Amino acid sequence: MSRFGSMIGGQKTPAPAPAPAPIAEPIVEEVVEEPTSEEEVVELLPYESDVSFHDMTKKELEEYGRTVGIELDRRRSKENMIQELEDYLGSDS
Repeated sequence: MSRFGSMIGGQKTPAPAPAPAPIAEPIVEEVVEEPTSEEEVVELLPYESDVSFHDMTKKELEEYGRTVGIELDRRRSKENMIQELEDYLGSDS
């Protein structure tokens, strides 16, 4: 050993390698939708009297029906779908 080595305390054993950092698991936040009462749904989806069913396609009628709470069958005629919507909504649009 050199004189310099003896001055600093000789040979030291190497420091142990640091332990690998633990792998953090991703944080997953669960989205919980608050239940709404039927009154709130009616307020959120009001019937629009200015909607012209005759100007809509069958697909648009089906989608609109879902927003107001009725499932329409696109296999039926457009006139039948409109009649079902009008009967469900209680109006003669």
